[in-house]
Amino acid sequence: MANVQYYDVILKPVITEKSMADMATKKYTFLVHPEANKSMIKEAVEKMFEGTKVAKVNTMNSVGKKKRRGRVEGMTAKTKKAIVQLTEDSKDIEIFEGL
Repeated sequence: MANVQYYDVILKPVITEKSMADMATKKYTFLVHPEANKSMIKEAVEKMFEGTKVAKVNTMNSVGKKKRRGRVEGMTAKTKKAIVQLTEDSKDIEIFEGL
C-alpha cells in the first residue's frame, strides 16, 4: 500500500440530500482515498477536525463504470466513500455548518 498520510485520506465531503439529512444524527459522508482503511479514516477525521471523536466508520467501494467515446473504451475512476458517525459529546464538523 502507498504511504498515505492522514491529510491525504479525506478527499472531499459528499453534499447530497441524504448526507445533509444524516448530519442531524452526527453522520458525515466523505470521499476518501481508495487505499484507506477504517482506522486511517478515523485517525484523519479526529486530527483534521479538532474536538471530534469518531464512534463508527462505514466504508463502501464504487467500481468505475465503462464509458465509450466513439470507438475508444475506457473506465471512470473507482471511488471509496466513508460515512463517519461521531459520538454524542463530540463537536460538529465546521465545514458542514451553514449548508
